[in-house]
Amino acid sequence: MGLVRTEIELSNPRDAGIRPLRVTSLVDTGALHPCVPEHVAIEFENRACFTGALVFGNEVLLGAVPMEDLDVLVSPATRTLIVNPASPNTATSIVKAAPSRLPHACLPTSTNSPVAG
Repeated sequence: MGLVRTEIELSNPRDAGIRPLRVTSLVDTGALHPCVPEHVAIEFENRACFTGALVFGNEVLLGAVPMEDLDVLVSPATRTLIVNPASPNTATSIVKAAPSRLPHACLPTSTNSPVAG
């Protein structure tokens, strides 16, 4: 597919005195975390997310974690980053609910069992 780059806005939610910065970012679906200066807020089109970032390299890199948060995809046909067509108005994600109780096999069978030595 080749390299994909997109314009994103970086901002620091911890310091409102730092102005947001629009940058060209390399999009890498194989990288988990972004590589940008410190903690940032990322904006793309009508979506935003907060994420930690690695201070690494010489280029802004958008990884899979913020892409999941933003609910964006790489279009192989156009080699661009796009909003997920299945949810064009609001970012969505799948969340697995925690079990309501432990499975029966995980419960202790006896509290008075002798310990083998």
